[in-house]
Amino acid sequence: MSDRLDIILFGATGQTGKNCLKYLYRFTRANGRSLTWGIAGRSKAKLKQVLEECVPQTGPDLTQIPIIIADVNDNDSLNKMTSQARLIINCCGPFDVYGETVIIACLETGTHHVDVAGETFFMENMQYKYNRLAAQKGIYIISACGADSIPGDLGVVFLQQNFEGTLNSVETYLYLDEQEPKTPGPLLNFATWESAIEGIGKLPQISALRRKMFKKRIPVYEPRLPLRPQMYKSEVANAWLVPFLGADRAVINRTQRYFYEHENKRPVQVNPYEAIDSAASVQFINFYKNLILFLVKYKFGRKLLLSFPSFFTAGMFSFENPSDEKSERTSYDIVFHGVGWDENVSASDTSFRKPPNKSIIGHVSGMNPGYGLTCICVTMSAIVLLTEPENMPYEGGVYTPGVAFARTSLVKQLNENGVTFEIKSKM
Repeated sequence: MSDRLDIILFGATGQTGKNCLKYLYRFTRANGRSLTWGIAGRSKAKLKQVLEECVPQTGPDLTQIPIIIADVNDNDSLNKMTSQARLIINCCGPFDVYGETVIIACLETGTHHVDVAGETFFMENMQYKYNRLAAQKGIYIISACGADSIPGDLGVVFLQQNFEGTLNSVETYLYLDEQEPKTPGPLLNFATWESAIEGIGKLPQISALRRKMFKKRIPVYEPRLPLRPQMYKSEVANAWLVPFLGADRAVINRTQRYFYEHENKRPVQVNPYEAIDSAASVQFINFYKNLILFLVKYKFGRKLLLSFPSFFTAGMFSFENPSDEKSERTSYDIVFHGVGWDENVSASDTSFRKPPNKSIIGHVSGMNPGYGLTCICVTMSAIVLLTEPENMPYEGGVYTPGVAFARTSLVKQLNENGVTFEIKSKM
């Protein structure tokens, strides 16, 4: 592999990919690193253009950065691309549509892979189909390395590592807020909406997949973490709560299952929520969520959702790209409220019934969730994977971020680069 680039960024002309460039340039040179990198996509002209546009943010001329032509519909071009790198950062979604072919190419050429997927069926299907082959080849395939679901998944692992006892359950509260004065326009682009619709549309298939993939049932542990009512105001969150429809819960559950099966740890129960400022807003959001969940079941419904993203999301998504000003002024915060016991409780002790006697509050925060925080997370994930092989899982495989990076310095590296993990209180 000595003649390969360390990293190739695939999908570099998309909104997420082009925003990764400045971080890729910075992180590959920081702290004495000298990692090599290139970019890939379908159009050489557009790839050259994104490098030129990035120069004001990086300083030096980037015209010597290698450009590789690759197309998700051309397997030979994908193999040629992946054979030129130790690791691929894949920003080319929707992953339910385009992700698998890139992973296959990585497995065929012995190349690690991280991506910003948020589609639950895609991620679990890739684990089911390719985990054994990735382990045999010593290759790491790690999805959900953006806002879905580094903050949520690693945030729970961070809470576990700081709890000093046994953590039973965690509620997470996601706050999205734009600083005043607010800027008109969408927060996220159409490609992200398209990925969300593709992912939600596959949800009915997940139960059958999980029955095949997870043969061993996890015991029922007490006390159970209940789902909150549809209209519920949390004193801890100081907000109204609605269930979070993103990938966090599924990703976190896979991480906790791994720790249970491979490290004999009691799995943490987790329910993620969005924090909403008023009861009226909750009713409005619930109406649109139920409408989306109904329409996505049908072909005509998915066509409607993809044709009118702004209408169905109250302007959050649009065919227009979000302005840099709006993105940079939008904050992303998750508060973690965990409870458990000040003693070690074995995973085999299913009869343990004591009420929790200890709590912890954690916090993960960053700015610009779509194209700042996400790009920092996925780029630093790639750096850490390559530079800390001794801290990665002992064999290759298809992993969640929480499993892959639990013993690495990723949280520390993120803390130093704008994504903050902290413990607020212990009681």
